[in-house]
Amino acid sequence: MSNPLQGAQFVLAAHRISQLPADQGAEVAFAGRSNAGKSSALNALTNHKGLARTSKTPGRTQQMVAFSLPPHRDAQERPAPDLRLIDLPGYGYAKVPLDMREHWKQEIDAYLHQRRSLRGLVLIVDIRHPLKEFDRLMLQFCFDTQLPCHVLLTKADKISRGQAAQALAALRKQFAAENLSATAQVFSSSAGTGVEEARQAVMDLLAQPREGARQDRER
Repeated sequence: MSNPLQGAQFVLAAHRISQLPADQGAEVAFAGRSNAGKSSALNALTNHKGLARTSKTPGRTQQMVAFSLPPHRDAQERPAPDLRLIDLPGYGYAKVPLDMREHWKQEIDAYLHQRRSLRGLVLIVDIRHPLKEFDRLMLQFCFDTQLPCHVLLTKADKISRGQAAQALAALRKQFAAENLSATAQVFSSSAGTGVEEARQAVMDLLAQPREGARQDRER
């Protein structure tokens, strides 16, 4: 199967949302706590090992990073609009200075509320740990604003298949209990688990129309 995310290219790194590419076309944002495997997931999905910087030191993504996707045609063979992936700063690593963490928080909030080309969010969660406060905040935001969200339960290679299946079932049960509408899957960038499924999920998000509720909140 061909990879629709193949050919992604670095565009720029922005300290503020005003520095991002023109707010047109469609983009999907990747968010997650530091060390949850966000950069590795981006590299696996695009089949580009050096696209997103990975490091043994959490918290290295300190800006919003934009990647362009190659042009393609939609189901009706019409040219698709400009497509992008946005890597949001990793959040929650204690060694990052407090003022920098506060800046990230404000910019991520502004990005999610103001970016008109945003079509969906991919939330990166380490499968070995329960949802953290940041994860819950992002999920609740997506639900409240009708922004589609797809959760990647990363590092599934660190546990057994049975444990991974149980973790996924528990998360979906939690979504139902808390009335959240996000989707979720098991994922491992190193083992290749769930990579094709996640690629399709990203493309489905990029194809989402802008919801009226999200337009209204920006007026």
